[in-house]
Amino acid sequence: MTPFPVATRRNFLLASAAIGATMIAGRPALAAEPSRGGSATLLLSAEPPVLTTIAHTAYNSVYVSPKVTEGLLTYDFDLNPQPLLAKEWSVSDDGLRYTFKLRDGVRWHDGKPFTSADVAFSIKTIKDVHPRGRNTFLNLIEVETPDALTAVLTLSKPAPYLITALAASETPIVPRHIYEGTKVTDNPTNLAPIGTGPFRFKEWVRGSHIVYERNPDYWDKPGPYLDQLIVRFIPDAAARSIAIETGEIDLAPSTPVPLSDLERFKSLPGIAFETRGYQYANGISRIEFNLERPFFKDRRVRQAFAHVIDRKVIRNTINYGYGEAIPGPINPNLTKWYVADLKTYPIDLAAAEKLLDEAGYPRGPDGIRARINLDYVPSGESYSRGSEYIRQALAKVGVDATVRSQDFATYTKRIYTDRDFDFAFEGMSNLFDPTVGVQRLYWSRNFKPGVPFSNGAAYSNPKVDALLEAAAIEIDPGKRGAQWREIQAILVEDLPAIDIVSQPELTIYNKRIADHTRGGEGIAGSLAYAYVATA
Repeated sequence: MTPFPVATRRNFLLASAAIGATMIAGRPALAAEPSRGGSATLLLSAEPPVLTTIAHTAYNSVYVSPKVTEGLLTYDFDLNPQPLLAKEWSVSDDGLRYTFKLRDGVRWHDGKPFTSADVAFSIKTIKDVHPRGRNTFLNLIEVETPDALTAVLTLSKPAPYLITALAASETPIVPRHIYEGTKVTDNPTNLAPIGTGPFRFKEWVRGSHIVYERNPDYWDKPGPYLDQLIVRFIPDAAARSIAIETGEIDLAPSTPVPLSDLERFKSLPGIAFETRGYQYANGISRIEFNLERPFFKDRRVRQAFAHVIDRKVIRNTINYGYGEAIPGPINPNLTKWYVADLKTYPIDLAAAEKLLDEAGYPRGPDGIRARINLDYVPSGESYSRGSEYIRQALAKVGVDATVRSQDFATYTKRIYTDRDFDFAFEGMSNLFDPTVGVQRLYWSRNFKPGVPFSNGAAYSNPKVDALLEAAAIEIDPGKRGAQWREIQAILVEDLPAIDIVSQPELTIYNKRIADHTRGGEGIAGSLAYAYVATA
């Protein structure tokens, strides 16, 4: 048995040939040739900690990295793979060898040629240092380079998700000659990237913006079309709304304005919404507990919190009705794995009080059972407003939660490196497959201080580990679905996290910019084909 039906494997090659008939050097054919020149400004609500995703998965880094550093493949809106640095590919019948034929004539921004050695180095490095890489490439034995334009991935076991994991944001290909022999996570190139992509890094003004310039030597002529791409960081929600409304911003992904403003924005001339381009992400919001803290080691405490925090209030009030309340860790968009009938905890303050008493946390003379800190991810007002609701809800059962705010870099260091937190209200991406997007959050082997956006809870359950590892190599869809159902059933009992709402994602854009969303990666793609459509 193999992870891909013969017809599917054949379709990879047939699709490559068919695409070639309608593409110019890999670029989908357009009805009319876009105009060249001009500038576009992209908005982020928080400053990225790094500008490449070779060892990081912060959502804001995901938006900038692919502008410079490309992947082997890109994906359409149905997540079918499309050529990028790899012009064609095939998978062996046993699903253990992936062969990629690379584009000839591609050069790094410093003029050095791109080769299969770069692919081998990058994928091996991602397996070692990337927060999701140890999951994605768990079964990777070797990356062979029989010639400069061929890379062959050899696996010990099948990986049914792997062909969808090779986008620029997820598996970036970086220059070996720049990174080899260095500590990849600390390499200064992470802050001033060198890639093969359509834009070259020019400058990063901390606290303000990044400037990228057109790469005149880009392999996919005649792109890119924009002369300049500016990325601005505007942490304040009201300021973001003003910047979009006044035309200072052209592209604003990931629902950048308060949800309460969306109806008003729909009526603004020159402004439009795009809901596509998030198929690769599938984000959710969740509350994650630090299980290294004595207070949260007792499952009864976590279950008490579940009886107090009403995800429907967060959905209906905090999120203004956007998104969907979810019972478990998987976004409803991932229909193959989503389970709607998982165990839930009805809002019941008396039950919560009883559980906290049984766990050894009675109310003191002042009515307080425990004083703890709540940190929220600084990426939109929903998390700050949601944290205030959580604080108020817990106060009803004698838990005094202090809400702490900080910039993104400080938040990331606090949670994943310093481990200086009690519980957090955060967003996480399921991505395109739960083995990649969800396993990292619960697999005990993925708890590694200093590695961001992985198992922040320090959760460890041998049965869950075994199921996660089995599902990662299961080629029978029915069996794999049953494994993920069982995983979710255990997680809602253990409650290392409380899953809240599927994230409502959309892009607000100025109509002067065309062709910005062309596949499942959306604005997190390269923007190689975006152009100024109107003056």
